[in-house]
This record gives sequence, C-alpha cells and structure tokens, in this order.
Amino acid sequence: MQAAGSADPALTAAPAGWPAYLVDLTQRTVLFLDLLRQRGDDMLAHEAAGLPPLLAFSYETVLDARTFEAPAAYALLRIEPAVEPRKDKRPVIVFDPRAGHGPGIGGFKPDSEVGMALALGHPVYFVAFFPDPLPGQTLAEVHHALRRFVREVAQRHPGQPPVLYGNCQAGWAVALMSADCAGMTGPAVLNGSPLSYWAGDDGVNPMRLAGGLTGGTWVARLLADLADGRFDGAWLVQNFEQLNPARALIDKYGSVLADPEGEAERFLAFERWWGGFYFLNREEIVAIVERLFVGNRLEQGRFQVCPCCVVDLHRIRNPLLIFASAGDNITPPQQALGWVRQVWPTTEALVAAGQRIVYLLHPVAGHLGIFVSSEVARREHRAMLAHINALESLPPGLYQMQLGQADDSGVAAARFEPRRVEDLPIALQPEAFAAVSARSEALDALYQQWISPWICAWANPWSAQLHKWSHPLRVDRYRFASAFNPWALSVRLMAEAMRAQRQALDRDSPWIAAERQTIAGFSDALENGVAWRDAWCDSLFGAVYGRAGTDVGNA
Repeated sequence: MQAAGSADPALTAAPAGWPAYLVDLTQRTVLFLDLLRQRGDDMLAHEAAGLPPLLAFSYETVLDARTFEAPAAYALLRIEPAVEPRKDKRPVIVFDPRAGHGPGIGGFKPDSEVGMALALGHPVYFVAFFPDPLPGQTLAEVHHALRRFVREVAQRHPGQPPVLYGNCQAGWAVALMSADCAGMTGPAVLNGSPLSYWAGDDGVNPMRLAGGLTGGTWVARLLADLADGRFDGAWLVQNFEQLNPARALIDKYGSVLADPEGEAERFLAFERWWGGFYFLNREEIVAIVERLFVGNRLEQGRFQVCPCCVVDLHRIRNPLLIFASAGDNITPPQQALGWVRQVWPTTEALVAAGQRIVYLLHPVAGHLGIFVSSEVARREHRAMLAHINALESLPPGLYQMQLGQADDSGVAAARFEPRRVEDLPIALQPEAFAAVSARSEALDALYQQWISPWICAWANPWSAQLHKWSHPLRVDRYRFASAFNPWALSVRLMAEAMRAQRQALDRDSPWIAAERQTIAGFSDALENGVAWRDAWCDSLFGAVYGRAGTDVGNA
C-alpha cells in the first residue's frame, strides 16, 4: 500500500480520469444496493415459501421421516437425472449439514457434489431437513431416521452398498451411523467434518476455545429457552462470520461492489442459501454442544446416541475417505484427522482392525470452498467419486490420495500413497479441554436450577418470533427488502436506469486500482484486529484453563 500522505503516481498522472471514475462508482453503488434489495426480497420470499431445499435439480420425495413411528423433520429425496444412471454405478447419498443453514450446499448449482455424481452416472439421493424440528425431536430420532434412509436406498439397489457423502456436521452424522451398534457397509466420504473437537493449533483455530470462553453448554440452552424451546441456526451462522469478519464484512461485499453485473448471479444464489436460517430443538443443540463441541465424547467412544447404543469409532468397518483443507479455519485438518490416531494409535493397530482410511488434503480452500467451489467440485469431488471403488480394494491401512492430471472425461488420476498413523496430528494437552467440559456441566446445572425455569415461564410463541426477527443477520437482510425499506422502489428504478446507461470504467484504470487498494487496506486492518482478538482469547483461555496445546503430526 502507499505510505500515508503520498499520492499514487498513476492518479497524479491522470487527474482528468476522476469524473469518469465517479460516474462508474456511482452506478456500481446503485447496482450494489439493488443487489442488497434483491437479497432481502429473496430471503422473505424463501421464508414465505417455507424454506424449501435449494437444489438446482429436480427431485422426488422417497421417504418423509415426519411420518415415522419415531418421527423426525427429515426427508429422503431422489434426484431425477437427465439421463438414466449406469447400472454398474453404486448409489450416492448426499447428507447436507444441519448447522444453521438449510439443505442445498451439496447441490445448489450444477458444478456441485450432486452434479458431479450425476455426471459420473451414479443414482443420487439427497437427505433434506425441514426448517423447524418436530417438538421433542432428539438426536436419537434423527439418527434412526437417517439409518432408515440408508436402508431404503440399499434395498433399491441390491448388492451395491451406497456411498455416504457427509458434509461438515453431516459428516459426523455419517460417522455415527458407521460406528453405532449396527454399523454401515458402504464407503463414507467425510468432507470438512470435525470429529476431534479439541484438536487445533494455538493462535490458528480459535473456535475450539469458544466453549470454554463462554462457559459451555448453558449459553446454547439460554438461547433456546429465549426462543420458546428452539435454537435459531442464525446464531451458528453468526459464529462463522465472526471467525473471519474481514471476509464476511469487507471482502465479500467489496468483490460485489467492484463488479455488480458479473457477481450478481453468484452472489444472490449463495446468499439465498446463506440467509436461509433453520432451527434445532433445545434438546438437539444441547446434546451437540455437550457431547461434541465441549465434551468431545465421540472421539473418546462415550457418545450415547440412544439408551441402547453407545457409539464407538473402533466399530467403523466401512472404508473412509476424509477430505480436509489447510485453509479451513472451521474444521482444520487436525479436527478432521486427529481422531484416527486417538482410536488407532499405531499403523499396526489400524491394519489389525482391517480398516482402510484415505485422506485428501487441499492446500488453500476455505471451509465453504470444500462444498461450494465449482473448481473443487470439478476436480476433487469428481475424482473422489470416480475412484471410490478403489478404497475397498486397498489393503488395510492409512493412505493419502494424490491427484494428477485429468483425463479426457475430466477425472483426475489418483494414486494412494501409504502413510503412517503416527504422523497424523494429535492433541498434546487435552487436560485444559477436560476442565472446560467439567466447568460446562457445573454451570449448566446451575443455570437449569436457578435461571432456566424463569425464562421458560416468560417465553411464548410471540416472544420467540420477536427473538427470531430481531436477530442481526436477519435485520441486515430484510432492512433492504422492498417490504420494509421505503427507498427500495427508488433504488430499483435507479438501478434499471443505470443498467440502460452504464458507463463502466476500464478495470485497469488507476482509479479502480486505488479503490481495490483502499478496500484491501480496510480488510487487512480488520484481519490484524482479529489476530489480536484471537491471541487475547488464547491468553485468556490459558489463564483460566491452562494452555490449549498445539497438535503435532506430519499429515
């Protein structure tokens, strides 16, 4: 960046260009504001329609778990292919994460996980869920509904155990099915899926410290109590945005302001999904926070999915393909892979168990990039599905999947290189997180005894709706919508006029370069602030619970 007080030589040499830049900037600003209006309108329209799954493909409902004897607000969809699937291809079931957003991240555009599976000739099924959980719905009922979905697909395709494709939270749901008392047989793909919640590096993965810094489970219970027994997924989405506010507040909007015409379709499609907030029951979110985020019971083999079964990851017998990225600050490779070394401490133990685990690492993709990037879908996801059958033919052990050049069909060549379990990351100091879990249980017990009854007595459906629509992420969207903003019509009319008289400045203009430089400066400043915040959180966590610890490993 330019030093303070100095002028850009290019701008000094071309002062006459500023009127054209002001015209271009004004037009782009109006177009940008109109996109915010459209985003708000889309959010309200999507809400009014009941928040249906945002899939770019036609589908039919195969099973609706709301009709089961132990009901759950889930449904199994069959994606209707443009051409008949190949009979030699096993079915693929895509499980989308229920972590604040609605279903669709695995298939809301053609270049997606669903799209790649269809292109390769697989019969494709999709597990969707509804915006509101059923009253009293628990993780056990969800788990048994998902297992019934898998059984239905297996019966439709005899002799071809389905590929279970789990994204983020849905990845650990797939792991639960693979490791419960019945177990699964088809290969499972875990994309950006956290199973080792205490894993990570100091100063790099601050989200793992959140449970300790907020006191643990009681906060999730409080938010659900305020909403009359339901937990608003918008709070989870806000956590994601606060993890990297420079990207959420500056980079995202800066790229749209720079090219509102070119970014419009991508921006609105993504925001339609990103702004569709779903709910969980109080029982569900408390169980997730208590047993996974804070308690880390899945990795320890202490996750009781129902009264008759405790999940033990030692029971997993179906081949696993784990996809993680070094650029993922929500599910870093340590959380995606560390559990393997906890369950099978040595390579010999993994081989003796007859298990095959393959991992694929991306160097830079962020958490969302693992699921929504078209480039990742066309290369990594296409390759994973194309070579999925090879997992079952590998000798037991740990392998890293390395991708090479793509063939004429676009599928990258793959080789599976043996690795040592001992080289995977493992947490050095879990004692600090064990202290977090113990304190969380104590605080939650106090909250339930002394505070929760009063809040539950006050909460009602009206206050729950007020709680919902006053959430900052919803307000940020609907305040630009036509139904709420009296200036929305003027913005729309001005945008139509701007498009008819557009005078776009050359993107190589020094004025455009200066604009990009200014936006980058704000982004860098905010990132520096976030780095300071994360360092402060590390120090505070260490002072209260002890050092969190840095994982070791060469994966």
